[in-house]
Amino acid sequence: MTTSTTPESPAAPPLVDLQGLVVAVRRRRRFWCCLALLGLLAGTAAAVLRPAPPSAVTTVLVAHQADSPNDPGTLIRTDAALLQTVGIAGAALKAVGSADRPVDFLADYGGLGLTNNLLQITVKARTEEEAVARAKALADAFVADHVRRINEAADAEAKSLLDQRDRMQQELAQVNQEIGDTPQQSGPKASARLEALYASRAELGSRITDFTRRAAEAHTGTPRLVAGTQIVDAPHAVPRSLARTAATDAAIGLVLGLVLGLTVSAIGAVVADRPVLRRDIAAHLGASVIAELRRVPRPPAGRWQLPRTRTARTRLTTTLARAVRESSDAVSLLDLGCARSTAAIALDLAAALAPEGPVVVVDGLPGPQLAGRRTAPDGPAVVRGEPAGDAPSPQRRIGVGSVAPGTAWSDLRYLGERTVLVVRAGRGSAAWLHTVARQLADQRIAVIGVVLIDPDPRDRTDGTLWDRPHIVTRGRYERPVRQSGTGRRRTGRTTLWTTRVPDSDQEVR
Repeated sequence: MTTSTTPESPAAPPLVDLQGLVVAVRRRRRFWCCLALLGLLAGTAAAVLRPAPPSAVTTVLVAHQADSPNDPGTLIRTDAALLQTVGIAGAALKAVGSADRPVDFLADYGGLGLTNNLLQITVKARTEEEAVARAKALADAFVADHVRRINEAADAEAKSLLDQRDRMQQELAQVNQEIGDTPQQSGPKASARLEALYASRAELGSRITDFTRRAAEAHTGTPRLVAGTQIVDAPHAVPRSLARTAATDAAIGLVLGLVLGLTVSAIGAVVADRPVLRRDIAAHLGASVIAELRRVPRPPAGRWQLPRTRTARTRLTTTLARAVRESSDAVSLLDLGCARSTAAIALDLAAALAPEGPVVVVDGLPGPQLAGRRTAPDGPAVVRGEPAGDAPSPQRRIGVGSVAPGTAWSDLRYLGERTVLVVRAGRGSAAWLHTVARQLADQRIAVIGVVLIDPDPRDRTDGTLWDRPHIVTRGRYERPVRQSGTGRRRTGRTTLWTTRVPDSDQEVR
């Protein structure tokens, strides 16, 4: 009986890789820090170059007829809205003798409800004296308008009650006339009619008395409301502090710039789709990350490098030298976004192999990163890619090239049949990494591994392709195979070539 095992399909990747997004945004910290600093400077400059105009403030106590402890602030918000009317603005300008238009004056002041009965009025003007005068006139105009509306409401209510009383008096007169016209007859019907008329007269008299009392009480609370609406805080100029204003504006600009920078960085990271994690770069290139190095600064740090960086470069040089010694094929270093680091690695490797025999470094980089470097008199020779074929047959030849956009792919095999990709994290897009992997496979160039330059220091993802049947490493390699049931590994030397790497979502489908 034969049992076939079908490998499980990998889980669908998430729409947005949050870990990669966070790392990409953090790597762009120079950009959003510059935007935050720019917002800070812009806020400070705005406060210094465009200072706030002089302003005055006053507080008015507003009494309402329908005041309630449970009022959510609707009445005071209504008063603030009434303050922003052309009538009150015109009355205030008329009181100070200004020729400005009321519509224009509306933009220079505003009202804010502090509590249910306190209204704060703030007025801006060209000078502090003018601001104080306009605030006083505006408060007086508002109080006069509020008192007028209270009196009009009381008068309207009293007039309505008196009109109803007059109608009741007319009905009472008609009832009295009917009682006088009714003949004095005996009998149950006549007695019932008289009783109904007398009852109606009594009810009408009671309602007339009630309307008269309510009309008199309509003006009873008006003096209390009028006296309760007054200016409780005299208009005064608001003290201005340039340092406080500059600090406030700078803080606002800093926050806005930081938010803008983070947003643009996040959107750019999602749109650009440039892998920065080890696992993503290894998956897109189909090769394991064998080392991580910091980017070579400009100019080279030399002996000022950190001990950790020097140790990593020494370990990488030893690993590459061992790979070169194990095979007679030429080895190349292909750069993607870090030509300076690639040149430094090539020279270190050539110096490590120099004691074993003559070494020639074939410079295939587009720029002067390698050819312009000075080497020791007894160091390896550096030649350009064109005359390398005319050079005497060296024992070792190390090619240095580039897989950046615009690369002549057919020339890469001339540099070496085995290669190490030196990739700067976040430099190439996922589509271009797929293109590099496909082109190297088409040129039958075996990829030994990937050297990751300028990685994220907090990246804890695994960049090693281990025990993944659907990804086959190019070229000759020592493939570790796990024995079932024992957990031990056995090494088998196999020559395999990768399949065509899809270059787009349509090709994947």
